[in-house]
Amino acid sequence: MRNKPKKKASLGTVTYAFKNIIWPRRKLLSLGLVLILFNRASGLILPYSSKILMDQVIKERDAELLKLLLVVVGIAILVQSATSFFLTKLLSVEAQHLISLLRAKVQKHIIYLPIRFFDNTKSGELVSRVMSDVEGVRNLVGTGLVQMFGGVLTAIASLVLLLNINALMTLYTLLPLVAFALISLKAFAYIRPIFRERGKINAEVTGRLTESLGGIRVIKGFNAEKQEVNVFEKGVARIFDNVRKSLTTTSLVTSAATLLLGLASLGIMGLGASMILQGKMTIGDFFAFTLYLGFLVAPIVQMGNIGSQITEAFAGLDRTEEILNVAQEDDDPARTNKLDGITGDIVFQDVSFAYEKGNEVLKNVSFEAPPGSVTALVGSSGSGKTTIAGLAASFLQPSSGTVKLDGQDLATVTLNSYRSNLGVVLQDDFLYEGTIRENILFGKPDATEEQVLAAVAAAHVQEFTDRFDDGLDTLIGERGVKLSGGQRQRVAIARALLADPGILILDEATSNLDTESELFIQESLTKLMQGRTTFVIAHRLSTIRQADQILVIEAGEIVERGKHEDLIAKEGRYHQLYTYQARI
Repeated sequence: MRNKPKKKASLGTVTYAFKNIIWPRRKLLSLGLVLILFNRASGLILPYSSKILMDQVIKERDAELLKLLLVVVGIAILVQSATSFFLTKLLSVEAQHLISLLRAKVQKHIIYLPIRFFDNTKSGELVSRVMSDVEGVRNLVGTGLVQMFGGVLTAIASLVLLLNINALMTLYTLLPLVAFALISLKAFAYIRPIFRERGKINAEVTGRLTESLGGIRVIKGFNAEKQEVNVFEKGVARIFDNVRKSLTTTSLVTSAATLLLGLASLGIMGLGASMILQGKMTIGDFFAFTLYLGFLVAPIVQMGNIGSQITEAFAGLDRTEEILNVAQEDDDPARTNKLDGITGDIVFQDVSFAYEKGNEVLKNVSFEAPPGSVTALVGSSGSGKTTIAGLAASFLQPSSGTVKLDGQDLATVTLNSYRSNLGVVLQDDFLYEGTIRENILFGKPDATEEQVLAAVAAAHVQEFTDRFDDGLDTLIGERGVKLSGGQRQRVAIARALLADPGILILDEATSNLDTESELFIQESLTKLMQGRTTFVIAHRLSTIRQADQILVIEAGEIVERGKHEDLIAKEGRYHQLYTYQARI
């Protein structure tokens, strides 16, 4: 079941943006608003100076007034230039800082989500959530929002000045501007869901691309390049279709602006010329009116563009808030017990588990793994062995029943305190790009060189690193691609051994080892598993003969349990599996 709330874009996103993004930066945004006021006020000087230039300086041939006018206009230009620079420096930089903080916040939240969330979500989609969805917030903290406020103030100031120059012409210009505003509001309401859908499509296409690049050997092995190309082409076609819809809407707004403002200009030209001919308006007034009209219209058009950007920002925030609302695995209020140390006594009591409701993978499983014991889980594929290991590792929680550690319900223990005592070697022996040493140190980065070398020797990693020029500092490529399967698993085993856990889970840990390596590993694991409660999952039954107890799992139930010799003597399911493999 996907733990992802469905959430429509609403006032909640605006509230979230104000509370968590805008309000904490109110001082910086206030400073930006002051700067934009000075910027726009200095810009309004030019139209008025044009009126003085035409009606007084030129008409009356006043050279002294010309000098004063030039000084004032020069200062206004300097103020405009300086405020523009500081606006960009302060707000644009802070916007990028906010993006980096949000990316880190989303990544931190995602990394603590339950395993089941990742089972149902593509990694590429999550990468898109972290890297792309938060980018739009730059329009909230950057110059976008401040420019919008500045545009509103400029438009209001220009309107007052225009009314003062000629009220009739001003009222005529307001009609197309109001029509443009209504069209813009309708367009933004339509375009916001398109932006939300674009984020979703981008995430899906990125997820598939990430998968295909990660599985390139499988693609080439099955000659499936053309198939993957077709899948990706369909994905980018969906993105194009989405972008086409948004571009069509924004172009409609732009075209409406051009038409309506053009009609306004045509009317002003006729009215203004008529009034000048009748002596009701000076040429300077008309010139100033035209320039002020530009200061009224330009912010409105600019607000249309900024409105589109802010709409995109809220669409991204919708998706960001959606992922942040998914409960983290340690958010459970029942998890209050912190472990100072463990004995390692694990007990399953009537544990059942279902990935999907009504389809149980485990059914009333009960057993005890005493401290320091080795419990082997065997059975056919899909029988529930890995699910039991996942429950023991607290990756999963029982649908019913309890898993207890040293008498405490594991569901009440804080995950950090438990997993600090846990070591795992999973069937998918994942290694990071980097050196062999870095991968071994992953579980215990502060380990000494002696501890590293001891783990390396125990897992027989030196058997192959001694052949490399750089030894443990050899780069192994993405997911350890430069190592063989057996070499990767020995590095993974060394990583778990270095962590020195109280509880060890080995899921098919020896599945990729050749016979010689397997003998080396079995010898070292036998020694190093002493004192640790260990769960071993293996299809190769020869690897678990020395286990303290063997649980035979079939269809989610324990059908047999006991030591190797006892189970062989029973000639039941274990005997059947063992003799079948022996014949092979």
